[in-house]
Amino acid sequence: MPNDFNAEDILEMAVKIEQNGAVFYRNAAEHVTDDEQKAFLLDLAKMEDDHEETFMAMKNELKKADTVSTTFDPDDENVLYLKALADSKVFFKKEEPGKDLNTILSSAIQTEKDSIAFYLGMKELTPKNLGRSKIDDIIKEEMKHIRLLAGRLSDCT
Repeated sequence: MPNDFNAEDILEMAVKIEQNGAVFYRNAAEHVTDDEQKAFLLDLAKMEDDHEETFMAMKNELKKADTVSTTFDPDDENVLYLKALADSKVFFKKEEPGKDLNTILSSAIQTEKDSIAFYLGMKELTPKNLGRSKIDDIIKEEMKHIRLLAGRLSDCT
């Protein structure tokens, strides 16, 4: 029997991805020496914090139907699976992205793209009646980040 994910599950995972992203940017800020670059990376970390709050608010606004589980999951294994996937596939802890801003931004852009691809895949696993449309809101937030990162990368080159 396949696992269906509801909007609550996806938003839980989105929160974890944003937490991981904030850690990524704060760690990257420790590796740059330029104060302006450091401030930019810390601003990105703050944006991830803001996204986390946005996704928590979205989760709190869900209708009861958006939180219903369609599979027997007494131990919340679906949520644990999503959290593990978020940790390992998107903003996962890997080699440091480098010490220069261009490398950090390139790595961040790729990770944002990966997160969007991941959400698009999760959207297909989420039935319409379980809040699939909420995933579009998450994707739009991530796309804003890509535009910001790409703009900054363009300014650096």
